[in-house]
Amino acid sequence: MYPQTEPHDNGLLDVGDGNLVYWEVCGNPDGKPAVVLHGGPGSGATAGWRRYFDPAGYRVVLVDQRGCGRSTPSAGDPATDLSVNTTHHLIRDLEQLRAHLGIDRWLVLGASWGCTLALAYAQRHPASVSEMVLFSLTNTTHREVDWVTRQMGRILPEEWARFRDGVPESERDGNLAAAYARLLADPDPAVRDRASRDWCTWEDQHVAIATGFQADPRFDDPEFRMVFARLVTHYWANAAFLADGELQANAGKLAGIPGVLVHGRLDISGPADIAWHLAQAWPDAELTLVDRAGHGSRGGIGDIVLAALDRFATHR
Repeated sequence: MYPQTEPHDNGLLDVGDGNLVYWEVCGNPDGKPAVVLHGGPGSGATAGWRRYFDPAGYRVVLVDQRGCGRSTPSAGDPATDLSVNTTHHLIRDLEQLRAHLGIDRWLVLGASWGCTLALAYAQRHPASVSEMVLFSLTNTTHREVDWVTRQMGRILPEEWARFRDGVPESERDGNLAAAYARLLADPDPAVRDRASRDWCTWEDQHVAIATGFQADPRFDDPEFRMVFARLVTHYWANAAFLADGELQANAGKLAGIPGVLVHGRLDISGPADIAWHLAQAWPDAELTLVDRAGHGSRGGIGDIVLAALDRFATHR
């Protein structure tokens, strides 16, 4: 990966609804514009994302989506209103930021949840997107949420049982993401803390299949845990606030946008058929399934992403 660079511009953009969204720009001010859509929802745009881009060739925009990272107010505060934090709000935020920075079109790099947001954004605003590079694909459908919160118990039965038992017995047969979201809004801070721990423990366990897995040290931070768990459960409980199957059904709207899709065959968090079906419906996408890789950038996925970004650096 490229050496670490520091932002040469940053700010907080007032996107309405009382939200200020943090953004930063690094690389070449005259380079090819690109925007990074982080995962989670709620992970925030960490500095490591900058290293995927040649700083001489790209003008890279990192943004912390509503409620997380350096954006305010923090979703970790139970008083923060999440009704104005949906996929549709995030799409509007991206368009406001693009206009604010004077960018005509930008390449979109997304991972995991960031793929769901990237696809929804590009289908809504295809003229704003020059290319897309997506890895660890998700569409955040009802089926995918049910898989990762319930059906995956067939693979990790003991771990899943502990995760299920973190919610009241009366709610264990229902929408587990919604049940956890209710716990995370409980007036008792001890209940909220326990729920955030249980949720983030399960998050770590279901990505641990791949070789070289390391537990996410950010989950040791109670503030990060609350932000992450509250946003993930909010979005998953509502299947990303999208019509079910919408992103797959509307993939034809991406025609003319070159795309690189990279997915690990050992990704049990997001089975490979998600990426495969998308590639069949998106005429300008090329899919690479990486045999020994799981969820995330390890196992060779990061190398393919880096190569794709290098290739697109000269596209205008």
